[in-house]
Amino acid sequence: MVKVKICGITNLDDALDAVEFGADALGFNFWPDSPRFIQPGQAKKMMEDLPPSVWRVGVFVNEAYEKVRDIAVDLALDYVQFHGDELPSYCDQFATPHWKGFRLRSEADLELMKKYHCDYFLVDSCIEKMYGGTGVTGNWELARKAKEFGKIFLAGGLTPENVQTAIRVVQPAGVDVATGVEETPGRKNRFKLEEFITKAKGVS
Repeated sequence: MVKVKICGITNLDDALDAVEFGADALGFNFWPDSPRFIQPGQAKKMMEDLPPSVWRVGVFVNEAYEKVRDIAVDLALDYVQFHGDELPSYCDQFATPHWKGFRLRSEADLELMKKYHCDYFLVDSCIEKMYGGTGVTGNWELARKAKEFGKIFLAGGLTPENVQTAIRVVQPAGVDVATGVEETPGRKNRFKLEEFITKAKGVS
């Protein structure tokens, strides 16, 4: 069964709703320029009320090594997700397992993926100067090809309306959503959350 990650969690109500409906992972965005940014201390307090079975994923964009390391240890993150321009040598320094995000534009981006060794690739749409959370649907054909290089989570413009089609076309290990289940950036819609997770989990 496909895994579901709900990204851009900023409050406990949304986190608990996502867990209730069956989310496998929650993403906490520690990139200060994101509209879904959350302070590490706030995220840590929230995590105390979450079951240990749900993955805690910290999202970082071109952040200093020491800061990522300290947050990952302090919050006991299950994964760190690098969603910027991080090089393989940077990503490989961490003891915490990691994901690497790729905003796929062309076959050349697929070639770059060969250089990375990570637990999951997060395959996203590409909008200039935006590191995720765009709400724009990505290139599913490129996403299919990306599976040659490892397990992928598909992101980019996923909604309750298109997630089942996306899963059937790409057949990813997991799907990742933020914008598609929101009222406003960082504030989820409970009904969209439930519908998205239920539909994603319902694809055989």
